[in-house]
Amino acid sequence: MARGLIPWIWLKRPVYIQARFSYLHMKYLFFSWLAVFVGSWVVYVEYSSYTELCRGHECKNSICDKFQKGVIDGSACNSLCEKDTIYLGKCLSAKPSNQVYSGSWGDMEGIIKCQMEENPHYDLGIELEPRKESASFNRPTKGTSMEKFKEMVFSHLKTKVGDQASLADLVTLVLGVADSNKDGQISLSEAHSAWALLQLNEFLLSIVLQDREHTPRLLGFCGDLYVMEKVPYVPLYGVSLPWMVELWIPASLRRSIDQWAAPSWPRKAKIGIGLFELVEDVFHGTFGSFLMCDVSAAGFGYTERHDIKVVDARRIVPEAAFQEVMRERRCEEDSDCMYGQDCLTSCDLTKHRCTTEVTQPNLAKVCSTLKDYLLYGAPSDIKDELEKQLYACIALKGASEQMEMEHSLILNNLKTLLWKKISHTKDS
Repeated sequence: MARGLIPWIWLKRPVYIQARFSYLHMKYLFFSWLAVFVGSWVVYVEYSSYTELCRGHECKNSICDKFQKGVIDGSACNSLCEKDTIYLGKCLSAKPSNQVYSGSWGDMEGIIKCQMEENPHYDLGIELEPRKESASFNRPTKGTSMEKFKEMVFSHLKTKVGDQASLADLVTLVLGVADSNKDGQISLSEAHSAWALLQLNEFLLSIVLQDREHTPRLLGFCGDLYVMEKVPYVPLYGVSLPWMVELWIPASLRRSIDQWAAPSWPRKAKIGIGLFELVEDVFHGTFGSFLMCDVSAAGFGYTERHDIKVVDARRIVPEAAFQEVMRERRCEEDSDCMYGQDCLTSCDLTKHRCTTEVTQPNLAKVCSTLKDYLLYGAPSDIKDELEKQLYACIALKGASEQMEMEHSLILNNLKTLLWKKISHTKDS
C-alpha cells in the first residue's frame, strides 16, 4: 500500500511546483507594477513641482520683451537679451513668484533672481514688498523730471527705513545704482528698473551694506531681474540631501551628519564672528535698523576665506516698515503677529491690534541658530564660558528696558571670546 502512494506523490509534485511558480510570478509582476506606478508618480510630482517653480524662460522672455520695447533698461539688459551671455543654470527656486538660478555672466559665476507674480497686488501684511508697481514698470510716468524722481525715491526710502539723518546719502547711493550706463543721467527706462528693484528688501539691503563684506555684490540688473555674486558654500551649515533620504533619517543622525560636514572649529568661530558683525551692521546702522525675520542656516553662506554672506535677504526687513505694517494688523492672539519665521510681536487684546516691538532681538535669534554649531567641537578651555554667553544671548528680550545695553555687552563678550581663541591661528 505504501509503495502505491509513492508514484502518486511524484505525480502531485509538478503541479505543486507549477502552482508555486505561478504565485511567485504573480507576486513579482505585482511588485514590478507597483514600483513602476510609484516611480511614475514620483517623477510626475517632481516634474510638476519643477515646472511650477522653475520658469526662468518665462521670466527672461518677459524681461527682454519689455527691454526691447524700451520700457526698462539696466546694466545686464544687453547681455541678457541681445548678446545672450547671461546663462540661467540650475534652478534654486523655492517659490514660483521668486525665480532663482545659479548661472553665469560671461566668465563670472552668479546667482540670477527674477520676480514673477501671477496676480500682482499690495499685501504688506504678508510680504512687506508691494509687487504691483515693480511687475508693471509703470512708475515713474513719462515726463517725470529727474528732481521729481529723486523726491519719489526719498519719500519711498523714508517710509521704508524711517526719517534718518543719512537719508539723503542713501538716495544718492540708489541713484548711483540706477544710472546703469554711468553717463550721469537716469533715463525713464532706467528709472523704471530702479523703482521696481527698490520695492525689494534684498535689493535695498545690498545697497545699504554695499561697503560691507556680508552681502554678495550686485553684478547687474534688467528690470527687476538682477544678478548677484555667487557664494561658494551654502547653506551656512548642513548637507543637502534628496527629500526621499530626508524622510528616513532620524533628527539625531541628521545633526551628526551636519556637524561632521562642517568646517573645523576655528573656521566655524570666524563664521560666527561674521554673523555677529552682520547683526551690528543691521542693528542701528547708518541707514536705520533692520529686523532679521528668518535666521535659518539656509539664508546664509560663506566664502573660501570663511567670511559670512547673506544669500537670501528677503526676510531682512526695515524696522520702520515692519512696525507700520504691524500697527495695522488685526489679531486675536500673539501667533497672529508673526512675520517670516522669527519676527513675533504680541497682540494687544484691548485693541485687537499687533504691537510693534519684536519679542526677540536679532542677536538672540542668531545665537539660537549658532548654539549647536559653535559648541560642537569647541575647545575645552572656553566651552563652558561660550555656552553660558550663548544661553544669556538667547534669553534676550526685545521689549526689555536694558535690552540695548545687554545686547551690546553680550555681543562684545561673544566676539571677544571667539576672537581671542582664533586670532593667533591662520584661520583668522
